[in-house]
Amino acid sequence: MFSKFTSILQHAVEALAPSLPLQEDFVYHWKAITHYYIETSDDKAPVTDTNIPSHLEQMLDILTQEERERESGETGPCMEYLLHHKILETLYTLGKADCPPGMKQQVLTFYTKLLAHIRQPLLPHINVHRPVQKLVRLCGDVLAAPTENEEIQFLCIVCSKLKQDPYLVNFFLENKSKRPEAKRPAETELDPDTGQSAAMGRADHPEEAAAAAATSSPTNNNNNGNNYNLVTSLLNLTKSPDGRIVVKACEGLMLLVSLPEPAAAKCLTENTGLCELLTDRLVSFYKALPQSMDPLDIETVESVNWGLDVYNLKEDAAIFTGKRPLISFLSWLDYCDQLIKEAQKSAAAVMARNVRERFFVSVMEPQLMQTSEVGILTSTALLNRIIRQVTSEALLQEMIYFLLGEETEPETAATVAQNPLRHRLIEHCDHLSDEISIMTLRLFEQLIQKPNQHILHSLVLRGLGERNYLENKPQEEREPLENGLPHDAVDLEEDPLFGDDLSPDSRLSGSDWLTSSPPQSPDNSKSDGKTEVHKIVNSFLCLVPDEAKSSYQVEGTGYDTYLRDAHRQFRDYCGVCQRWDWRGNPKPLEKCNLDSPFFEGHFLKVLFDRMGRILDQPYDVNLQVTAVLSKLSMFPHPHLHEYLLDPYINLAPGCRSLFSVIVRVVGDLMLRIQRIPDFTPKLLLVRKRLLGLEPEGINVDHMTLLEGVIVLEEFCKELAAIAFVKYHAASSSSSSP
Repeated sequence: MFSKFTSILQHAVEALAPSLPLQEDFVYHWKAITHYYIETSDDKAPVTDTNIPSHLEQMLDILTQEERERESGETGPCMEYLLHHKILETLYTLGKADCPPGMKQQVLTFYTKLLAHIRQPLLPHINVHRPVQKLVRLCGDVLAAPTENEEIQFLCIVCSKLKQDPYLVNFFLENKSKRPEAKRPAETELDPDTGQSAAMGRADHPEEAAAAAATSSPTNNNNNGNNYNLVTSLLNLTKSPDGRIVVKACEGLMLLVSLPEPAAAKCLTENTGLCELLTDRLVSFYKALPQSMDPLDIETVESVNWGLDVYNLKEDAAIFTGKRPLISFLSWLDYCDQLIKEAQKSAAAVMARNVRERFFVSVMEPQLMQTSEVGILTSTALLNRIIRQVTSEALLQEMIYFLLGEETEPETAATVAQNPLRHRLIEHCDHLSDEISIMTLRLFEQLIQKPNQHILHSLVLRGLGERNYLENKPQEEREPLENGLPHDAVDLEEDPLFGDDLSPDSRLSGSDWLTSSPPQSPDNSKSDGKTEVHKIVNSFLCLVPDEAKSSYQVEGTGYDTYLRDAHRQFRDYCGVCQRWDWRGNPKPLEKCNLDSPFFEGHFLKVLFDRMGRILDQPYDVNLQVTAVLSKLSMFPHPHLHEYLLDPYINLAPGCRSLFSVIVRVVGDLMLRIQRIPDFTPKLLLVRKRLLGLEPEGINVDHMTLLEGVIVLEEFCKELAAIAFVKYHAASSSSSSP
C-alpha cells in the first residue's frame, strides 16, 4: 500500500513540476532505477513494491514520444543514451539475477515493448542485439515458469523483427567455441556521437548492417559449431502445460523456418531439436490412437487446423472412441505440414525427409504391412486421411517416395515386388476383405489427385512410354470397330450442352496432346474430327446391349449428367498437371520399341482384373474400381488417353486395354442374360432400389450380377462423356487464336 502511495505522489509531483527536456527526464528515470540498487538493503521485497516498473514505463513512453517527434529514421538523444550507456545490458543482468524478485518479468516486458513500439530498426545495434541474444537464452529454461507469458511475448516479437529483416538472424547464430560475451574490437568501438557500433554503422543502412552481420556475427562458416538459441528457447516452451504458450511458441517457430538465410536454415535442421520435436510428437500422437477405429469416423471427422482444436472430452468420447487422440494427431500433422510448407527450401527438404524416416518408415510401414485385417483397415484409413491432408510440396514428395518408391524405369512382372510396401498396397486393392479393398482403392483415388507427377508415372505411365501395347502394323491396315457409327449413335453435334458456342473460359489450353486415332474412311472424313468423336463416344455408349440397359427408364440418369461432371473435372485435372511436361502428340511409333514385351504394370493389372469381375463382386467395390479408372482416364496424357479411351487401337497379341476388358465382360453378360428369367424387369427394380425410388422388399435373384450390370452401364456412359469432353477441349483450344 505504501509503494502505491509513493508512486501516486511521484506522478503528482511530476505533473506539477515544469516539464524537463526529454533526455533529462529519461536520464532521471534511469538513475532512479540505478539508485534503488545502491540505496536499498532489502532485496527480498518484490519489484512491484518498488517504483522500478513505473520508471521503466516512463522510459518507454519517452522513447516513443521522442521517435514520434523526430523525422523517420533519425535517432534521438534518449535512444542514443540508451545505446551508449548499454542500458539493455544492465537490465539483462538485473533480470537474470531476478533482483528484486519479479525483475526478470519487468525486463522481458521492457524489451518486448521497446522492440514492438520503436519503428526504427534496433536489432542491428550491438548494444541491442547482444543483450537481446542473452535474454533469449534465459527463456524456456524452466518449465512452467511464472514468466512464461512474458518470455513467449518477447521471443515472438524478436521472431517478427527477424521476419521483417531476415539478414539479422545471423546475430542469433552463436558459435559454440566462443563465449558470446567475448569482445570483438570492430563491434565494441562506439561512435561517440551516436553510441552505435562502428562496425554496424547507422541502423538506417541495412546493406551495411547485412555486410557486418555476415562478417562480424559469430556464424562465420563453421555452421556445425553454432547454437540457435532462439529456436531452442521456443522448443522448450512448446513443452509448456499452458496450451496458449505452446501455440505461440509454434507460431514463433513458423516465422523462423521461413527465413531465407541459408546459414539459419542449415543451423535450424542440424543444430536444434526441431526435426525431433516434429517427428517425436507425431509418433507419440499416432501411438496414442486406438488399435481399431471405424474408417468412416476417420474419414468424416471434421477438418483440423493446428492450434484451433477446441474440444470437450465428454462430447468427443460420446461421438466415437478415439476422437480426441485422432484430432490431436491430425492437428499436429497439420502443423508439421504447414511448417514444412512455409520453411526455407533446404530446411523443408530435411524436415520432410525426417518425417518420412522417423514416422512413415519406422511407425506406419509396419502397421500397413501387418496381417491383421482390423489393423490393416485402420492404418489404411489413417493413411488415406494423411494423404488427403498433406499439402506441402516437400512432405508430399517424401510421402509418395515412401508409398511408391523412387523408381522410374518400366515395371516388369519380375520387378513388381521390388518395393514391398508399394506391392502390398496394390495387392490390397484385390484383398479377400471387401472393406480393405474399398479402403485401399479410396487411398489410391485420393493419391492420384495430388499435384505430383511421380504418382501417375510410378503407377501407370512408366509402362506406357514405348506404346508397345500396340500391334506393330502400319496405320492403314487397322480396321474400325463396327465399320463406323453404330446403329443407335447419339448425334453429338446437336447436343445443347456441348455445341460450338462453348464459352471461352471452358476451353482448355495445351490440347495438342490429343490425336484422333480412329481411321478416316473415304465416306466419312471431316477435317474437324467430329466423326472420330462420334465413333469413340458411341463405341462406349453402345457397348452394353439394349436388354441390359435400364437408365433410359429412370429420369435424371442420362448421359448429359456425365457430360457436365466430366467437363468440370477435366478442367480441374488440367489445372493439377499444368506444370507437367505432357504436351505434344504420342511418341511416334517409329521411335517406339514395339518389339519389347508389354507389361501393363501392377496397378493397372489389379484394376483390370477387378474390372473383369464386375459382374461377380459387390456393388461398393465396383463403384470404387470404376471411380479410380475414370479418374485415370481424365488425365490429359497422350499415351494414357490412347490406352484407356481409344477403342480403335490395334492391341499387340496378349495385351489388353480398358475397352477390351469391358468387351469381354459384355460378352460374358450376353451369355448370362439368356439364363435369367425376367432379366430386364428385375434390372429396373434393382436400379430403382439403388436410387431410393423403390422400397426394399423381397430379395431379387442374381442381385450382385444385376448391380454389376448397372455399374457397367453407368461406367460406359462416364467414359463416353470423358472422351467427348477431352476431344472437344482439344478442338476448341486448337481453333482458338
